[in-house]
Amino acid sequence: MDMAFLGDLLTTVADRGRALIGFERFLGGRNRSIDRLCEDLLSGRGEASGMALAQAVLEEWERLDKPARLAFFSLLQERFGPDHDKLNKAIDAYREEQSAANIAALHLASEPRRQELLRRLNLAPGGTHVLVSMREALFEAMEVQPDLKAVDSDFRHLFGSWFNRGFLVLRRIDWRTPANVLEKIIRYEAVHEIQGWDDLRRRLEPGDRRCFAFFHPQLIDEPLIFVEVALTGDIPRSIGEVLSGERELLPAQAATTAAFYSISNCQEGLRGISFGNFLIKQVAEDLKRELPGLDTFVTLSPVPGFARWLDGIVEDPGEFRLTNEERAELARPAGETISLDDPTKARRDKLLGQMAAQYMLRARTASGRVIDPVARFHLGNGARLERINVGGNLSARGLRESHGVMVNYRYDLDDIETNHEAFATRNTVVASSGVRKLLRPATA
Repeated sequence: MDMAFLGDLLTTVADRGRALIGFERFLGGRNRSIDRLCEDLLSGRGEASGMALAQAVLEEWERLDKPARLAFFSLLQERFGPDHDKLNKAIDAYREEQSAANIAALHLASEPRRQELLRRLNLAPGGTHVLVSMREALFEAMEVQPDLKAVDSDFRHLFGSWFNRGFLVLRRIDWRTPANVLEKIIRYEAVHEIQGWDDLRRRLEPGDRRCFAFFHPQLIDEPLIFVEVALTGDIPRSIGEVLSGERELLPAQAATTAAFYSISNCQEGLRGISFGNFLIKQVAEDLKRELPGLDTFVTLSPVPGFARWLDGIVEDPGEFRLTNEERAELARPAGETISLDDPTKARRDKLLGQMAAQYMLRARTASGRVIDPVARFHLGNGARLERINVGGNLSARGLRESHGVMVNYRYDLDDIETNHEAFATRNTVVASSGVRKLLRPATA
Protein backbone atom coordinates (compact mmCIF):
# COMPACT_ATOMS: atom_id res chain seq x y z
CA MET A 1 0.00 0.00 0.00
CA ASP A 2 1.29 3.49 -0.88
CA MET A 3 2.44 5.09 2.40
CA ALA A 4 1.12 8.54 1.44
CA PHE A 5 -2.32 7.02 0.87
CA LEU A 6 -2.13 5.25 4.22
CA GLY A 7 -1.16 8.50 5.93
CA ASP A 8 -4.11 10.30 4.34
CA LEU A 9 -6.40 7.47 5.44
CA LEU A 10 -5.22 7.70 9.05
CA THR A 11 -5.68 11.46 9.04
CA THR A 12 -9.23 10.98 7.77
CA VAL A 13 -9.93 8.50 10.57
CA ALA A 14 -8.55 10.96 13.14
CA ASP A 15 -10.69 13.76 11.71
CA ARG A 16 -13.72 11.46 11.80
CA GLY A 17 -12.89 10.75 15.44
CA ARG A 18 -12.88 14.46 16.20
CA ALA A 19 -16.34 14.73 14.69
CA LEU A 20 -17.63 11.69 16.57
CA ILE A 21 -16.67 13.09 19.97
CA GLY A 22 -17.66 16.67 19.12
CA PHE A 23 -14.04 17.65 19.62
CA GLU A 24 -14.37 21.42 19.82
CA ARG A 25 -17.24 21.14 22.33
CA PHE A 26 -15.26 18.48 24.16
CA LEU A 27 -12.43 20.97 24.58
CA GLY A 28 -14.85 23.54 25.92
CA GLY A 29 -14.07 26.08 23.23
CA ARG A 30 -10.36 26.21 24.13
CA ASN A 31 -7.42 23.88 24.29
CA ARG A 32 -7.37 21.61 27.28
CA SER A 33 -4.09 21.24 29.13
CA ILE A 34 -1.83 18.53 27.80
CA ASP A 35 -2.00 16.57 31.06
CA ARG A 36 -5.82 16.44 30.90
CA LEU A 37 -5.66 15.35 27.26
CA CYS A 38 -3.25 12.55 28.23
CA GLU A 39 -5.60 11.36 30.98
CA ASP A 40 -8.54 11.43 28.56
CA LEU A 41 -6.51 9.47 26.02
CA LEU A 42 -5.69 6.76 28.58
CA SER A 43 -9.27 6.49 29.78
CA GLY A 44 -10.85 6.31 26.29
CA ARG A 45 -11.57 3.10 24.41
CA GLY A 46 -12.78 4.08 20.94
CA GLU A 47 -10.21 3.74 18.12
CA ALA A 48 -11.32 6.84 16.19
CA SER A 49 -11.67 9.05 19.26
CA GLY A 50 -8.33 7.72 20.51
CA MET A 51 -6.59 8.74 17.29
CA ALA A 52 -8.16 12.21 17.54
CA LEU A 53 -7.05 12.63 21.15
CA ALA A 54 -3.57 11.35 20.34
CA GLN A 55 -3.33 13.86 17.51
CA ALA A 56 -4.43 16.64 19.87
CA VAL A 57 -1.78 15.70 22.46
CA LEU A 58 0.98 15.69 19.86
CA GLU A 59 -0.17 18.98 18.35
CA GLU A 60 -0.12 20.51 21.83
CA TRP A 61 3.35 19.02 22.47
CA GLU A 62 4.75 20.63 19.33
CA ARG A 63 3.54 24.04 20.55
CA LEU A 64 5.38 23.76 23.89
CA ASP A 65 8.55 25.75 24.51
CA LYS A 66 11.61 24.24 26.19
CA PRO A 67 10.59 24.88 29.86
CA ALA A 68 7.09 23.53 29.16
CA ARG A 69 8.57 20.41 27.55
CA LEU A 70 10.69 19.82 30.64
CA ALA A 71 7.54 20.16 32.75
CA PHE A 72 5.78 17.64 30.48
CA PHE A 73 8.57 15.08 30.94
CA SER A 74 8.38 15.65 34.71
CA LEU A 75 4.65 15.01 34.45
CA LEU A 76 5.32 11.70 32.71
CA GLN A 77 7.80 10.82 35.45
CA GLU A 78 5.61 11.71 38.42
CA ARG A 79 1.99 11.08 37.36
CA PHE A 80 2.23 8.42 34.71
CA GLY A 81 4.29 5.79 36.48
CA PRO A 82 2.85 2.46 37.70
CA ASP A 83 -0.50 2.44 39.53
CA HIS A 84 0.85 1.64 43.01
CA ASP A 85 -2.48 0.40 44.38
CA LYS A 86 -2.83 -2.11 41.56
CA LEU A 87 0.83 -3.05 41.87
CA ASN A 88 0.59 -3.74 45.62
CA LYS A 89 -2.54 -5.85 45.11
CA ALA A 90 -0.80 -7.81 42.35
CA ILE A 91 2.23 -8.38 44.59
CA ASP A 92 0.00 -9.66 47.41
CA ALA A 93 -1.86 -11.97 45.03
CA TYR A 94 1.41 -13.36 43.68
CA ARG A 95 2.72 -13.99 47.19
CA GLU A 96 -0.42 -15.93 48.00
CA GLU A 97 -0.35 -17.97 44.79
CA GLN A 98 2.54 -18.02 42.32
CA SER A 99 0.35 -18.91 39.36
CA ALA A 100 0.85 -17.99 35.72
CA ALA A 101 -2.18 -15.73 35.89
CA ASN A 102 -0.82 -13.83 38.89
CA ILE A 103 2.58 -13.49 37.26
CA ALA A 104 0.88 -11.98 34.18
CA ALA A 105 -1.18 -9.64 36.38
CA LEU A 106 1.95 -8.56 38.28
CA HIS A 107 3.77 -7.85 35.02
CA LEU A 108 0.84 -5.78 33.75
CA ALA A 109 0.51 -3.84 37.02
CA SER A 110 4.23 -3.02 37.14
CA GLU A 111 4.19 -1.37 33.72
CA PRO A 112 4.27 2.46 33.94
CA ARG A 113 1.11 4.12 32.63
CA ARG A 114 3.26 6.25 30.35
CA GLN A 115 4.11 3.18 28.26
CA GLU A 116 0.45 2.74 27.36
CA LEU A 117 0.21 6.50 26.83
CA LEU A 118 3.08 6.37 24.32
CA ARG A 119 1.46 3.41 22.55
CA ARG A 120 -1.77 5.37 22.16
CA LEU A 121 0.07 8.51 21.02
CA ASN A 122 1.58 6.37 18.30
CA LEU A 123 -1.95 5.93 16.88
CA ALA A 124 -1.96 9.52 15.63
CA PRO A 125 -1.06 10.17 11.98
CA GLY A 126 2.69 10.80 11.97
CA GLY A 127 2.82 9.81 15.63
CA THR A 128 5.96 7.71 15.32
CA HIS A 129 7.91 10.61 13.83
CA VAL A 130 6.79 13.00 16.59
CA LEU A 131 7.63 10.48 19.33
CA VAL A 132 11.14 10.02 17.91
CA SER A 133 11.65 13.79 17.99
CA MET A 134 10.12 13.88 21.49
CA ARG A 135 12.82 11.48 22.73
CA GLU A 136 15.44 13.73 21.16
CA ALA A 137 14.08 16.58 23.31
CA LEU A 138 14.12 14.22 26.29
CA PHE A 139 17.89 13.78 25.96
CA GLU A 140 18.30 17.53 26.38
CA ALA A 141 15.93 17.56 29.35
CA MET A 142 17.88 14.73 31.02
CA GLU A 143 20.94 16.98 31.15
CA VAL A 144 18.95 19.25 33.48
CA GLN A 145 16.98 16.54 35.26
CA PRO A 146 18.88 13.20 35.28
CA ASP A 147 16.08 11.27 37.03
CA LEU A 148 14.12 11.43 33.76
CA LYS A 149 16.14 8.35 32.75
CA ALA A 150 13.17 6.29 33.90
CA VAL A 151 11.04 7.99 31.22
CA ASP A 152 13.74 7.34 28.64
CA SER A 153 13.77 3.65 29.61
CA ASP A 154 10.12 3.45 28.55
CA PHE A 155 10.82 5.15 25.23
CA ARG A 156 13.73 2.82 24.63
CA HIS A 157 11.70 -0.26 25.56
CA LEU A 158 8.92 0.63 23.12
CA PHE A 159 11.22 1.77 20.32
CA GLY A 160 13.13 -1.50 20.64
CA SER A 161 9.89 -3.27 19.68
CA TRP A 162 8.62 -0.80 17.11
CA PHE A 163 11.95 -0.64 15.28
CA ASN A 164 12.99 -4.28 15.45
CA ARG A 165 14.61 -5.85 12.42
CA GLY A 166 11.34 -7.37 11.20
CA PHE A 167 9.92 -3.91 10.44
CA LEU A 168 13.01 -2.47 8.75
CA VAL A 169 13.38 -2.25 4.98
CA LEU A 170 16.83 -2.25 3.36
CA ARG A 171 17.08 -0.01 0.31
CA ARG A 172 20.03 0.74 -1.91
CA ILE A 173 20.81 4.45 -2.23
CA ASP A 174 22.18 5.50 -5.62
CA TRP A 175 22.25 8.56 -7.83
CA ARG A 176 18.68 7.79 -9.00
CA THR A 177 17.28 7.88 -5.46
CA PRO A 178 14.81 10.78 -4.93
CA ALA A 179 16.53 14.06 -4.15
CA ASN A 180 14.79 14.52 -0.78
CA VAL A 181 16.43 11.30 0.43
CA LEU A 182 19.82 12.18 -1.05
CA GLU A 183 19.70 15.56 0.69
CA LYS A 184 19.28 13.72 4.00
CA ILE A 185 22.26 11.48 3.24
CA ILE A 186 24.37 14.63 2.86
CA ARG A 187 22.96 16.09 6.08
CA TYR A 188 23.22 12.96 8.22
CA GLU A 189 26.70 11.80 7.18
CA ALA A 190 28.47 11.77 10.54
CA VAL A 191 31.88 10.23 9.83
CA HIS A 192 33.28 11.81 6.65
CA GLU A 193 31.44 15.01 5.77
CA ILE A 194 29.96 15.12 2.26
CA GLN A 195 31.01 18.34 0.54
CA GLY A 196 27.88 18.97 -1.48
CA TRP A 197 26.22 17.24 -4.42
CA ASP A 198 29.34 16.64 -6.51
CA ASP A 199 30.99 14.85 -3.60
CA LEU A 200 27.85 12.78 -3.03
CA ARG A 201 27.79 11.80 -6.70
CA ARG A 202 31.38 10.55 -6.47
CA ARG A 203 30.30 8.32 -3.57
CA LEU A 204 27.18 6.91 -5.22
CA GLU A 205 27.45 6.84 -9.01
CA PRO A 206 30.65 4.84 -9.80
CA GLY A 207 30.23 1.10 -10.27
CA ASP A 208 32.65 0.33 -7.44
CA ARG A 209 30.63 2.21 -4.84
CA ARG A 210 27.52 1.20 -2.91
CA CYS A 211 25.31 2.80 -0.27
CA PHE A 212 22.50 1.11 1.67
CA ALA A 213 20.04 2.38 4.26
CA PHE A 214 17.41 1.00 6.60
CA PHE A 215 13.95 2.59 6.48
CA HIS A 216 10.85 2.10 8.65
CA PRO A 217 7.31 2.11 7.19
CA GLN A 218 6.20 4.82 9.63
CA LEU A 219 9.07 7.20 8.76
CA ILE A 220 8.55 7.76 5.05
CA ASP A 221 11.77 8.68 3.22
CA GLU A 222 13.62 9.12 6.53
CA PRO A 223 16.69 6.85 6.63
CA LEU A 224 17.39 5.39 10.07
CA ILE A 225 21.00 4.41 9.40
CA PHE A 226 23.09 4.11 6.25
CA VAL A 227 26.42 2.60 5.28
CA GLU A 228 28.79 3.60 2.47
CA VAL A 229 30.80 0.83 0.83
CA ALA A 230 33.88 0.84 -1.39
CA LEU A 231 34.45 -2.18 -3.64
CA THR A 232 38.21 -2.65 -3.90
CA GLY A 233 40.93 -5.12 -4.77
CA ASP A 234 42.54 -4.95 -1.33
CA ILE A 235 41.88 -3.75 2.21
CA PRO A 236 42.17 0.07 2.17
CA ARG A 237 44.62 1.75 4.55
CA SER A 238 43.39 5.34 4.39
CA ILE A 239 40.20 7.27 3.83
CA GLY A 240 42.09 9.45 1.35
CA GLU A 241 42.48 6.58 -1.11
CA VAL A 242 38.79 5.67 -0.74
CA LEU A 243 37.41 9.19 -1.29
CA SER A 244 39.91 10.36 -3.90
CA GLY A 245 38.24 11.71 -7.02
CA GLU A 246 41.33 10.73 -9.04
CA ARG A 247 41.42 7.05 -8.08
CA GLU A 248 41.31 4.41 -10.80
CA LEU A 249 37.78 2.99 -11.06
CA LEU A 250 37.48 -0.75 -10.50
CA PRO A 251 34.83 -2.82 -12.29
CA ALA A 252 32.52 -4.18 -9.60
CA GLN A 253 32.92 -7.75 -10.86
CA ALA A 254 36.69 -7.48 -10.35
CA ALA A 255 36.40 -6.47 -6.68
CA THR A 256 37.47 -8.90 -3.98
CA THR A 257 36.93 -6.64 -0.96
CA ALA A 258 33.93 -4.72 0.34
CA ALA A 259 35.09 -1.95 2.68
CA PHE A 260 32.47 -0.31 4.90
CA TYR A 261 33.99 3.12 5.36
CA SER A 262 31.15 5.12 6.91
CA ILE A 263 28.17 4.13 9.07
CA SER A 264 25.89 6.99 10.12
CA ASN A 265 22.88 6.93 12.44
CA CYS A 266 20.34 9.45 11.20
CA GLN A 267 17.75 9.80 13.97
CA GLU A 268 19.07 11.15 17.28
CA GLY A 269 15.79 10.15 18.92
CA LEU A 270 16.64 6.49 18.20
CA ARG A 271 20.00 6.61 19.96
CA GLY A 272 20.71 3.29 21.65
CA ILE A 273 18.38 1.34 19.35
CA SER A 274 20.71 -1.02 17.51
CA PHE A 275 20.46 -1.18 13.72
CA GLY A 276 24.09 -1.29 12.66
CA ASN A 277 24.73 -4.95 13.39
CA PHE A 278 21.78 -6.01 11.22
CA LEU A 279 22.75 -3.52 8.53
CA ILE A 280 26.34 -4.68 8.10
CA LYS A 281 25.45 -8.37 8.06
CA GLN A 282 22.59 -7.99 5.59
CA VAL A 283 24.58 -5.72 3.28
CA ALA A 284 27.44 -8.25 3.33
CA GLU A 285 25.03 -11.04 2.42
CA ASP A 286 23.39 -8.99 -0.35
CA LEU A 287 26.74 -7.97 -1.83
CA LYS A 288 27.96 -11.57 -1.75
CA ARG A 289 24.89 -12.63 -3.75
CA GLU A 290 25.39 -9.80 -6.24
CA LEU A 291 29.16 -10.21 -6.53
CA PRO A 292 30.28 -13.80 -5.78
CA GLY A 293 33.93 -12.76 -6.20
CA LEU A 294 33.86 -10.81 -2.93
CA ASP A 295 35.68 -12.77 -0.25
CA THR A 296 36.75 -10.05 2.21
CA PHE A 297 34.45 -7.79 4.23
CA VAL A 298 36.14 -5.09 6.31
CA THR A 299 35.60 -1.64 7.71
CA LEU A 300 37.82 1.41 7.58
CA SER A 301 36.93 2.86 10.96
CA PRO A 302 37.80 5.91 13.07
CA VAL A 303 39.34 5.63 16.53
CA PRO A 304 37.58 8.61 18.12
CA GLY A 305 38.93 8.39 21.67
CA PHE A 306 42.56 7.59 20.95
CA ALA A 307 44.02 11.12 21.11
CA ARG A 308 42.28 11.91 24.40
CA TRP A 309 43.44 8.61 25.93
CA LEU A 310 46.99 9.12 24.64
CA ASP A 311 47.18 12.59 26.19
CA GLY A 312 46.45 11.00 29.57
CA ILE A 313 49.07 8.30 29.04
CA VAL A 314 51.72 10.88 28.11
CA GLU A 315 50.96 12.68 31.38
CA ASP A 316 50.96 9.48 33.42
CA PRO A 317 52.20 6.33 31.60
CA GLY A 318 51.10 4.03 34.43
CA GLU A 319 51.44 0.42 33.26
CA PHE A 320 52.66 1.47 29.79
CA ARG A 321 56.41 1.77 29.38
CA LEU A 322 57.34 5.11 27.82
CA THR A 323 60.72 6.74 27.88
CA ASN A 324 61.00 10.49 28.35
CA GLU A 325 61.94 10.77 24.67
CA GLU A 326 58.83 8.83 23.62
CA ARG A 327 56.63 10.96 25.84
CA ALA A 328 58.06 14.08 24.24
CA GLU A 329 57.53 12.60 20.77
CA LEU A 330 53.90 11.78 21.48
CA ALA A 331 53.30 15.22 22.99
CA ARG A 332 54.04 16.93 19.67
CA PRO A 333 51.01 18.52 17.98
CA ALA A 334 49.07 15.96 15.94
CA GLY A 335 48.92 18.17 12.85
CA GLU A 336 52.60 19.09 12.83
CA THR A 337 54.01 18.67 9.34
CA ILE A 338 56.97 16.31 9.16
CA SER A 339 58.95 15.70 5.98
CA LEU A 340 58.56 12.17 4.59
CA ASP A 341 62.34 11.66 4.67
CA ASP A 342 62.65 12.94 8.25
CA PRO A 343 63.80 9.94 10.35
CA THR A 344 61.66 11.16 13.24
CA LYS A 345 58.50 10.53 11.16
CA ALA A 346 59.12 6.80 10.87
CA ARG A 347 59.95 6.66 14.58
CA ARG A 348 56.81 8.55 15.54
CA ASP A 349 54.60 6.48 13.21
CA LYS A 350 55.93 3.27 14.74
CA LEU A 351 55.31 4.61 18.23
CA LEU A 352 51.77 5.71 17.33
CA GLY A 353 51.02 2.24 15.95
CA GLN A 354 52.28 0.62 19.14
CA MET A 355 50.27 2.91 21.37
CA ALA A 356 47.17 2.43 19.22
CA ALA A 357 47.53 -1.32 19.80
CA GLN A 358 47.72 -0.72 23.56
CA TYR A 359 44.60 1.42 23.32
CA MET A 360 42.62 -1.10 21.29
CA LEU A 361 43.66 -4.25 23.16
CA ARG A 362 44.37 -3.15 26.74
CA ALA A 363 42.65 0.15 27.51
CA ARG A 364 39.56 -0.32 29.65
CA THR A 365 36.94 1.86 31.30
CA ALA A 366 36.54 1.89 35.10
CA SER A 367 33.94 -0.87 34.70
CA GLY A 368 36.31 -3.02 32.64
CA ARG A 369 34.80 -2.41 29.19
CA VAL A 370 36.82 -1.83 26.03
CA ILE A 371 37.27 1.92 26.03
CA ASP A 372 36.70 2.74 22.35
CA PRO A 373 32.98 3.00 21.41
CA VAL A 374 33.50 2.09 17.75
CA ALA A 375 35.52 -0.95 18.81
CA ARG A 376 32.75 -2.04 21.17
CA PHE A 377 30.26 -1.85 18.31
CA HIS A 378 32.25 -3.89 15.77
CA LEU A 379 33.74 -6.39 18.23
CA GLY A 380 30.29 -6.89 19.72
CA ASN A 381 29.03 -7.70 16.22
CA GLY A 382 31.65 -10.42 15.87
CA ALA A 383 34.33 -8.61 13.86
CA ARG A 384 38.07 -9.08 14.30
CA LEU A 385 40.51 -6.19 14.72
CA GLU A 386 42.49 -6.70 11.53
CA ARG A 387 44.95 -3.82 11.13
CA ILE A 388 46.01 -0.48 12.55
CA ASN A 389 46.63 2.22 9.94
CA VAL A 390 48.81 5.12 11.04
CA GLY A 391 48.11 8.11 8.78
CA GLY A 392 44.73 6.66 7.79
CA ASN A 393 42.87 9.97 8.27
CA LEU A 394 44.87 13.17 7.93
CA SER A 395 41.84 15.49 8.02
CA ALA A 396 41.66 18.06 10.81
CA ARG A 397 39.10 15.93 12.62
CA GLY A 398 41.10 12.73 12.18
CA LEU A 399 44.25 14.34 13.55
CA ARG A 400 42.37 15.91 16.44
CA GLU A 401 40.56 12.74 17.53
CA SER A 402 43.06 10.00 16.72
CA HIS A 403 46.37 11.50 15.55
CA GLY A 404 45.32 10.28 12.09
CA VAL A 405 45.01 6.61 13.08
CA MET A 406 42.29 4.43 11.56
CA VAL A 407 41.68 0.69 11.90
CA ASN A 408 40.22 -2.14 9.86
CA TYR A 409 37.75 -4.55 11.43
CA ARG A 410 37.23 -7.76 9.48
CA TYR A 411 33.89 -9.53 9.24
CA ASP A 412 34.63 -13.18 8.48
CA LEU A 413 31.15 -14.62 8.06
CA ASP A 414 32.33 -18.02 9.35
CA ASP A 415 33.79 -16.59 12.58
CA ILE A 416 31.28 -13.90 13.53
CA GLU A 417 29.46 -15.97 16.17
CA THR A 418 32.69 -17.23 17.80
CA ASN A 419 34.19 -13.73 17.92
CA HIS A 420 30.97 -12.26 19.31
CA GLU A 421 30.85 -14.89 22.05
CA ALA A 422 34.47 -14.21 23.04
CA PHE A 423 33.80 -10.48 23.36
CA ALA A 424 30.38 -10.76 25.01
CA THR A 425 31.29 -13.36 27.62
CA ARG A 426 34.99 -12.71 28.28
CA ASN A 427 35.53 -9.14 26.98
CA THR A 428 38.18 -10.61 24.69
CA VAL A 429 39.33 -8.48 21.76
CA VAL A 430 39.86 -10.87 18.85
CA ALA A 431 42.74 -9.41 16.84
CA SER A 432 45.04 -10.47 14.02
CA SER A 433 48.62 -11.52 14.72
CA GLY A 434 49.80 -8.34 13.00
CA VAL A 435 48.01 -6.17 15.55
CA ARG A 436 49.16 -8.28 18.49
CA LYS A 437 52.79 -7.97 17.37
CA LEU A 438 52.52 -4.21 17.96
CA LEU A 439 51.86 -4.68 21.67
CA ARG A 440 54.59 -3.49 24.01
CA PRO A 441 55.32 -5.41 27.20
CA ALA A 442 53.34 -4.05 30.15
CA THR A 443 55.10 -3.36 33.43
CA ALA A 444 54.79 -6.01 36.12
